[in-house]
Amino acid sequence: MYANDDAAKPVALLAVAGAARDRLREAIAAAGGRIVLEEDPNQLGPEALQAAAPQVVLVALEPAVEDALERLEPLLEAPHLSLMFEEAELAARREGWEAQRWIRHLAAKLQGHDNVLPPGQDDESSEAAAALQPGLPERPADRHADAPLQFHVDEAFVESVDVPADALYVPPAELDAQPQVLSFEELIATPVHSAPEIVPPPLPEATAEAPEQAAPPEKTGSFNSWSLLDEEGYESAPAVAPAQEAEPPQLASLLNSSLSLVDIEQDSAGTADGAVLLLAGIGGPDAVRRVLAGLPSDFERPVLVQLRLDGGRYANLVKQMSRATALPVSLADTGMSMEPGNVYILPDVIGLEGSGTLRFNAGGDLLGALEPARSAVLMLSGADVAVVPQVIEFAGKGGWVAGQIGEGCYDPAAASQLAVEGMSAGDPEYLAAELVTRCAG
Repeated sequence: MYANDDAAKPVALLAVAGAARDRLREAIAAAGGRIVLEEDPNQLGPEALQAAAPQVVLVALEPAVEDALERLEPLLEAPHLSLMFEEAELAARREGWEAQRWIRHLAAKLQGHDNVLPPGQDDESSEAAAALQPGLPERPADRHADAPLQFHVDEAFVESVDVPADALYVPPAELDAQPQVLSFEELIATPVHSAPEIVPPPLPEATAEAPEQAAPPEKTGSFNSWSLLDEEGYESAPAVAPAQEAEPPQLASLLNSSLSLVDIEQDSAGTADGAVLLLAGIGGPDAVRRVLAGLPSDFERPVLVQLRLDGGRYANLVKQMSRATALPVSLADTGMSMEPGNVYILPDVIGLEGSGTLRFNAGGDLLGALEPARSAVLMLSGADVAVVPQVIEFAGKGGWVAGQIGEGCYDPAAASQLAVEGMSAGDPEYLAAELVTRCAG
């Protein structure tokens, strides 16, 4: 309120019932006015207006009240009344900052002053704000110290593949095995006498033992040697029997070896059921990128990445991770076989099934299908805490389990529970190095 009830001026509100009248009633109350009469001008009589004894009359103008205002004009022109007019249509749709501004102007007219500034902007407040304060001023970064910006960072990381690159810049090609090329400025600055002399390579010397070059043999059946008279002396060239193709040495070695199809199948089945599973959430895209960047190109185990994305932009995540690792990265799909040395981005509902060579299916179990002795699970930033008991049980069966903690881990809740259970923990670079050591062989 701008004034107490005792000092508030009595106001008569003349408006047709509706949204404009409701807004004007609220504005008068907020500006410190006291409504003594609220009536439709078409139904108001002069006696009722005089009996209310208002000091201010606020009229909502619209075509429906023009005749009523002409009828009340002699009374409204009384010298002790202050008349205020407002467009009904404008008052009905005035909201927010515009409504607050109009209330301040209405309060200034009701209370007889010129201060229409918002609260806290008067002269005394301005002087206090301009007074010097000890210490450093507030930085823009301080206002967002506790804001959860990691959501936006992860989204920007995934969406950055769609940002067009600068076509004017072309990365320089590798020049290790190519001759040095001088620029135009370098050629101008290089003296003529100091330029390297280009000497062609020497020709091979002729030796006495070198046989004379034989004349090219005449082609068999050349028309230059045809003759009708020497037909009896014609001797046909002896037919050359085709040489028997030699047996390829590689095939011969395979035939002489003791390999068997049974052994090959058993060996491939023993290596296809192990994998590395990366579990992450908020803050996870950067952690996954750092882990994949630490894996060499000859890493033999499949790598499964389960990273929950609100927008489901897994295709963009595949492109991002392809830039970070030397391993091939693809989006897992139902029915696809899991191959060693590949990275698979897992959508929301996808699992594994089968024995030996595993295949992706819809809604299957990931941990239950993996062979613990040949598998590892990393819980990175933002991993689901509800999965921790299953991961601990997986570790009890022989699987290697570790979590991300330390600087750069936005949400270490799940990884911290693993550390409490005595399992390995560290930054993504450390976890990648441990994977390389443990998955070798």
